[in-house]
Amino acid sequence: MNKQQLASKIWESANRMRSKIEANEYKDYILGFIFYKFLSDEEIGVLRKDGWTDEDLKKLVESDDESVGYCQSRLGYFISYENLFTTWLKKGKDFSVANVRDALSAFSRLISDSHKKVFNKIFDTLQTGLSKLGDSAGSQTKAISDLLQLIKDIPMDGKQDYDVLGFIYEYLISNFAANAGKKAGEFYTPHEVSLLMSEIVANHLKGREKIEIYDPTSGSGSLLITIGKSVAKYIENKKNIKYYAQEWKENTYNLTRMNLVMRGIIPDNIVVRCGDTLEDDWPLFDDADPARTYTPLYVDAVVSNPPYSQHWDPSNKDTDPRYKRYGMAPKSKADYAFLLHDLYHIKPDGIMTIVLPHGVLFRGSEEGKIRKNLIENNNIEAIIGLPANIFFGTGIPTIIMVLRQKRPDSDVLFIDASKGFIKAGKNNKLQASDIKKIVDTIEGKKTIDKYSRLVTKKTIRENDYNLNIPRYVDSSDVAESWDIYATMFGGIPNAEIELLKDYWTAFPQLRNVLFQNDGTPYSSLAVSDVKKAISDSSDVKDFIRTFETAFNDFDGYLDSELIEKMQELNITQEEAAISENIFGRIAAIPLIDKYKAYQLLDDEWSKISTDLEIIQTEGFASTKQVDPNMVIKKKDGKDEEVQDGWIGHVIPFELVQTTLLKEQSAEVKAKEKRLEDITAEYTEIIESFSEEEKVGDFLNDDNDAFVPAEVRKKLKEIYEDADSPELSGLYGYLSLIDKKENKSAKLQYIAEHTEVDWSAIEGSGVYAKGKVTARIKALQEGYTFPEDSFEAKLVQAVSLMDEEKDLKKEAKELAAALHLLTKKTIENLSDEQALELLWLKWISPLSASLHAMPVSIINDLVHSIQALVEKYAVTGLDLETQIKESEASLSAMIDDLQGSEYDRKGLSEFQSLLKGE
Repeated sequence: MNKQQLASKIWESANRMRSKIEANEYKDYILGFIFYKFLSDEEIGVLRKDGWTDEDLKKLVESDDESVGYCQSRLGYFISYENLFTTWLKKGKDFSVANVRDALSAFSRLISDSHKKVFNKIFDTLQTGLSKLGDSAGSQTKAISDLLQLIKDIPMDGKQDYDVLGFIYEYLISNFAANAGKKAGEFYTPHEVSLLMSEIVANHLKGREKIEIYDPTSGSGSLLITIGKSVAKYIENKKNIKYYAQEWKENTYNLTRMNLVMRGIIPDNIVVRCGDTLEDDWPLFDDADPARTYTPLYVDAVVSNPPYSQHWDPSNKDTDPRYKRYGMAPKSKADYAFLLHDLYHIKPDGIMTIVLPHGVLFRGSEEGKIRKNLIENNNIEAIIGLPANIFFGTGIPTIIMVLRQKRPDSDVLFIDASKGFIKAGKNNKLQASDIKKIVDTIEGKKTIDKYSRLVTKKTIRENDYNLNIPRYVDSSDVAESWDIYATMFGGIPNAEIELLKDYWTAFPQLRNVLFQNDGTPYSSLAVSDVKKAISDSSDVKDFIRTFETAFNDFDGYLDSELIEKMQELNITQEEAAISENIFGRIAAIPLIDKYKAYQLLDDEWSKISTDLEIIQTEGFASTKQVDPNMVIKKKDGKDEEVQDGWIGHVIPFELVQTTLLKEQSAEVKAKEKRLEDITAEYTEIIESFSEEEKVGDFLNDDNDAFVPAEVRKKLKEIYEDADSPELSGLYGYLSLIDKKENKSAKLQYIAEHTEVDWSAIEGSGVYAKGKVTARIKALQEGYTFPEDSFEAKLVQAVSLMDEEKDLKKEAKELAAALHLLTKKTIENLSDEQALELLWLKWISPLSASLHAMPVSIINDLVHSIQALVEKYAVTGLDLETQIKESEASLSAMIDDLQGSEYDRKGLSEFQSLLKGE
């Protein structure tokens, strides 16, 4: 399975296994064991590369100083063979929680001096919390064993860009945060927000050979790592990125260290501290030698998502260099204390991004003074208003502020990005296109109507340093207005037609085709079919032709980029390269939104990049591989993982079936389609019943489905009541049998009753009771009831049930055969077939979605014109005429009514009201 499937499987299983343990606590256990597995596998991998055999590994013992020293020099730690993760698995039933306690204790003892700051006490949270996994050693052992089995399949090699471990780790952290409630969710910054901050920073730091980045409220370390990944796109050597982090909660401080180590960052580039950022600034010296190690920390970029409006102690900090230039944040809200801390630690040419609550933009008193100083010192570069409900555990509005120590200008860019999101469960989520638009707007310092504005310092001063975004950017939707004249007399206001000016600029002849103006401020529709008129317009045809020409060779470009270079292309950079190519093609084409095009690319890129990672890691043969499809099913009241068929490792079964196995697939789909039709026919029959006919047990309680057994029972009763001359004759013959009449009497009866087709009964002479009964049943079932009668409908229902039963069996057998044939087909694909299927999976959907953009734009225009025409189609005068006609019609009907003297007086008065008298 790919990394997404594996991560999802682990999360689902872990969430079930945690039982009554809080999500925020359970994360410490599963993430801690994943980290231990990583270190264990890392040691085995390094030693095997150095020539160690399996037998050599078994000699890894703590008493062997040479082996301990060797591992410490290569890794910074030592794990004995007895304590390796793989050894735990081999122990089977002999494994116990004591093995874990011993291993974690030994790990702490055997960290090399050079790596103490990276690894020291890193398993403390896990070690002290083991007792919460059960009430006894046995229950703890069971819980841990289940965890080990859950994570044992996570690959730890991290080859090329196939960062499965990092992806799963991040996936689990985000899911635990989403399920952990307000307080527990504070330690995690949603990936999309991290990505936005990282892209802003990375753009600023382009071209630098060495980069230092710092997160003073690091939490899980995810924000810091995302920044590092974005920066790494623009730097030749990833080892030239140094990571500083500080976190005051010990368990999340440990998460930071684990996360950084597992991303393959060398220990020398990891400097992490557990401490209170506001109380104790970054230590400027090594505790062991303060005098000679005094070094202020100034970095290229600081990023942070501090706790919002936290209480702090500002006393005795007047001389603190972090705050003395700008002012002291109030003790009830430390937001600006965190901001000034971050600002203090960036270099003159550095940059910082910080997430803060919206209130920091306009709250007064001490915060107002700090805000003024920041503006007067030209520190604030941009303010980005984020969508509400974007962070786990809080729905308050938040912003990202971008600041620098020294800037060549004093203008501040305000961006209202609060409406750029999609719903994702309970939260809102930034899309890739939203992030791209924000980053581009900052880079170009763009003023965009209803979205962003570059504001001068003078204007901000005039607003008393209030930075509330709505003061500078009005992103509110334009309220719909109604033209009074057009409402009463008709016509389409030219002013409202002009609101579609972007279309008229792109299609200069189209407005005159669609509308006729009589010299007044109003126009009338000049065509009978708006859609046809627009589609037939030469302007529109030229627009579509221009787009098609621009993308004429796009499929070939993608083929050369993705298919031909799949083994060696840089996955992290490829999406950006393709997006630039798309932007270049649409740059001169009006109406095409490049950010919508970018989103179309990103929507497809998730599956393309996953496939590329697999192919680059496992080879092209992975395209011809199938995996067991493992699902969770209930068995004896417990969840159990079982195999349910197969799934393509890279190539989806459905794609193979719709291309290489069309006939077999069509046969299955035809059966499935007929089953759907039968369900619809059931509904039609039921809806045709009268309320009286629905009485009985043959329908369920909701009267929307048949109860098969009861339907058959009801029909049997109906058949027994059926009558015909032949049936009457057969019933008479049965009475002779019941009376035990002799043979001659029976023969005489047969001769006299010619209404019976005696030849249709098996046998000759006289007939046995069973044979006669069978004939009666055949006649009953062949009985023709009047069309649309209740009885005829039940006959139809039973016929459908018989057909459905046979169809289900046939469809199941055909689907199973097709499934196995698909598996065999994938495993025996030729290279050419595999490449063709990759083309259909990667290139065809993206190309189709892009080519649909002009059509979507034209449809939007058609909808807008039709809505505008319909808005004023019925005038006030039309309504008045209709009302008067209705009143007159009602008055005339009253004249025909009969009643008492008093009824007539009442009706007469009502008529007077209708006539307005």
